[in-house]
Amino acid sequence: MTIATGLRSGANDPSATEDLRRPDGSPVRVLVVDDEPTLSELLSMALRYEGWDVRSAPDGLTAVRVARAEQPDAVVLDWMLPDIDGLEVLRRLRAEAPRLPVLFLTAKDAVEDRVAGLTAGGDDYVTKPFSIEEVVARLRGLMRRSGVSVAAESPLLVVGDLTMDEDSREVRRGGDSVALTATEFELLRYLMRNPRRVLSKAQILDRVWNYDFGGQANVVELYISYLRKKIDAGREPMIHTVRGAGYVLKPAVDAGA
Repeated sequence: MTIATGLRSGANDPSATEDLRRPDGSPVRVLVVDDEPTLSELLSMALRYEGWDVRSAPDGLTAVRVARAEQPDAVVLDWMLPDIDGLEVLRRLRAEAPRLPVLFLTAKDAVEDRVAGLTAGGDDYVTKPFSIEEVVARLRGLMRRSGVSVAAESPLLVVGDLTMDEDSREVRRGGDSVALTATEFELLRYLMRNPRRVLSKAQILDRVWNYDFGGQANVVELYISYLRKKIDAGREPMIHTVRGAGYVLKPAVDAGA
């Protein structure tokens, strides 16, 4: 595994709360190029959590083809690929999109390798092992500097009759205030940012805790039970278990759907 620390991107970075958007208001588009399926999926999951539209490619030639079709706003590019290397991919991408922000991922950490990547036109460089939050933070920085706009984002999350103000940290169900601990709040925020989407225990552990947590998945079951007692007690349930898959939050009116 090539990931060093947690996925809690922006925990200490105020700029991470900015909602980056394309000029037309649609989500920014990111292309992840890496031939390690697990790493590619983890990166893609983290970037999707940021609200971005993510595409992936397992090799250089596919990356060039996807970039031409999708016109991404930024690329996370592994240096070592099974067909053509990252430098050649960068050359081909820049031939068509000279200002496309590119963040290199590589196990090469020698100074000359860093210089080669940056000289070739890479905008930034992260060596393996790395933290997911570092990749997200650097990618945000690249996109901001490239002119991707920052959209005004309401701090209010709403799912059915459940509301959460991310700024004041107030939670209400049907108008009634719900008091949550810090961990319960983060868990509920993750669920509310992904309504009607089944989230696995592994995904929840990765996002609410972090990769260094080292605990068992039953901590997720424990905190889901805490939330149910506070959110669903005496009401139509919103938090549902999908056997063998995970948990999903959806409006009570959809309970029978």
